Formats: sequence, structure tokens, C-alpha cells
Amino acid sequence: MFKKNRESFRKINNILHRDLGYFFAGLIIAYCLSGIALNHIDEWNPDFIVNKTSLDFGQAYEMGDISDRVVAEFSSRAGENSFRLYDFPSERQVKVYYKDATLLVNLQDGTGEYEKISRRPLFYQINVLHRNSIEWWKWASDIFAGMLIVIAVTGMFMLRGNNGFSGRGKWLAATGLVPPLAAIIIQNL
Repeated sequence: MFKKNRESFRKINNILHRDLGYFFAGLIIAYCLSGIALNHIDEWNPDFIVNKTSLDFGQAYEMGDISDRVVAEFSSRAGENSFRLYDFPSERQVKVYYKDATLLVNLQDGTGEYEKISRRPLFYQINVLHRNSIEWWKWASDIFAGMLIVIAVTGMFMLRGNNGFSGRGKWLAATGLVPPLAAIIIQNL
């Protein structure tokens, strides 16, 4: 009877591990990609692509010269059909705002820096999920985290013998604890 229960447990364990693994495979890959991207946020912007273009308007301007017409000319040179608004961060600058871009014009030398942003395909969407930026997603994320625990635990009991948890599995699992424990210890030094 014990052997029959053990085999029944093993069968349920393997089915659970397999089916949860398949069901969550896409989300696991998405979270892994997002995690890598967010780990390197100081080196690149994982959410947005920022394109910068330098412009030369060919003349100097005074703050009093700036009007809707002049700003429309600046906008046209930047490739924009219309602007939302503009302001003066300083007496020497005018900043023009567009839907997904800005133009900062240096009035003294008549040059400008045009910046246009666009969402980075795929990464923007998965980073929104990873950061739990959608209010209700935190609950889905909590369920996902619980299922990852189930996938990990059921994975430890799939194989038997020397290749199973009672064999080399326990040593590999113990060794896998070393990196996070080392990070915690080093951080607290």
C-alpha cells in the first residue's frame, strides 16, 4: 500500500510540475527578460528608446522674439506638425513640448536639442508587469510567485535514486543556496 501511495504521489507530482511548467513558461520567460533589463537600468533605458537630434536654427533669438509662430517654425524644423505648449526654463532657453518629444532651444546661439521617446517594443510591456504597475496585477504576480515555488518543489521530487533529490539533488539544492546567502552576508558587512 505504501508503495502504491508513493507511486500515486510521484505521478501527481510529475503531472503538476509538467503542467504548471507549461502553463507558466511564457510568464517565466517574460519575467526573466524583464529582470535582466531592470537589473541594468543604469546602463540603458529598458522602457523607452530616446532619439536625440541637434538642430541649428541659423540665428540668435531674444525671449521677446518667441511667439506661437516662431515656435511653430522650430517645430517644423524638428519634424513636428504641432506643439502642445512651450515655456522658458531660463531667459536663454525655450522648451517646446510635443506628444512624445521635447525641443530645448538655446536662444543665444540658435541651436536646439530635439528628444523623441518611443516605447521599447516588448520590454516596456513586460516591465509594466514586472514592476506591478497595474493595480490588480500584484495579485496575479503573487499567485505566479506561489506557483514558481510549487514548480521548484515538485521539480525536486521528479527523479529517483542517484539523480534524484535523495542523491545528488540535495547537494545541488544546498549549493544553490550559496549565492543568495553570500549576497545577503556581503550586503550586511
